[in-house]
Amino acid sequence: MTDISRSGCPINLSLEVLGDKWSLLIIRDMMFGNRRHFRELLTKSEEGISSNILADRLKTLLDAGIITREDDPTHKQKGIYSLTEQGVELMPVLAQMAAWGYKYLPVSEELGIRARLLSEGGPKLWAEFMDELRESHLGTKRRKRIGPSVGERLQAAYESVVNRK
Repeated sequence: MTDISRSGCPINLSLEVLGDKWSLLIIRDMMFGNRRHFRELLTKSEEGISSNILADRLKTLLDAGIITREDDPTHKQKGIYSLTEQGVELMPVLAQMAAWGYKYLPVSEELGIRARLLSEGGPKLWAEFMDELRESHLGTKRRKRIGPSVGERLQAAYESVVNRK
């Protein structure tokens, strides 16, 4: 427990790192949208985060060990953000929040489809998706699978709803 923590309660300590809406939305966009550059995180989110808030939250997530930043080899002024194992392990938390929101709040069909599929798939699907995140963010090799990945299935479901509307 640090001097600035209000208490040693695990919920309190988690909220001190993740308790603002922007941090969780940044993690969401990294997980489900594969947004890994500052510009992508800034411009491709419906919620419209400002650049100074984004920079501040990225610093907080970096300092907390939830994400890392490495120089982009294709452009020396860009950085690539990646989830750490701590960040990957937030996936079930986001899945549960999404399931709750899907059940109790007026979510749109296209933005709720992933929540529904993750809820229906449960912990087994979450574990598979977390393995995919580990591969793309941490470079961990995983066993080959037949058929589309969880990420591809979630994206295809989203696109199907969007195209139908």
